Amino acid sequence: MKNKLLFFICITLSTFSSFSQTAKKEKIDKLITSWHQAASNADFNAYFNKMTLDAVFIGTDASENWNNKEFREFCKPYFDKGKAWSFTALERNIYCKEKNIVWFDELLNTQMGICRGSGIVKKVNKEWKIAHYVLSITIPNDKINEVLLLKKEEKRK
Repeated sequence: MKNKLLFFICITLSTFSSFSQTAKKEKIDKLITSWHQAASNADFNAYFNKMTLDAVFIGTDASENWNNKEFREFCKPYFDKGKAWSFTALERNIYCKEKNIVWFDELLNTQMGICRGSGIVKKVNKEWKIAHYVLSITIPNDKINEVLLLKKEEKRK
């Protein structure tokens, strides 16, 4: 009887944990999707309210490693003109291994073609926020030599 009760408790906790992970992933997925949508809508406040105050955004150019304040300053003119950027997830993987920290990667359709994004989301005052994001342009493997030549040419200028 004792073993059956223990088994039942383990199954119940496992089921609850699995449901909890699924609910957390759905919440994170909605956060990231709405964050990208806020940029598409040029909604500055909605976009930055989804990020932590100490967030970092790393863009596609080697010089683009911004803290939240710097990134706000860079983005403000684009948002003010009503035209920021539009990223739509083609696929997204969300990893919930920690209680208050989640990481993700995504394949994106963007105005720059297919890109990759990855980031860290953390819970701040019971609310999930993006703490770190890296945007990368994808390069087909058979085109890498052409890109390397372009980079060498750019370096010479």
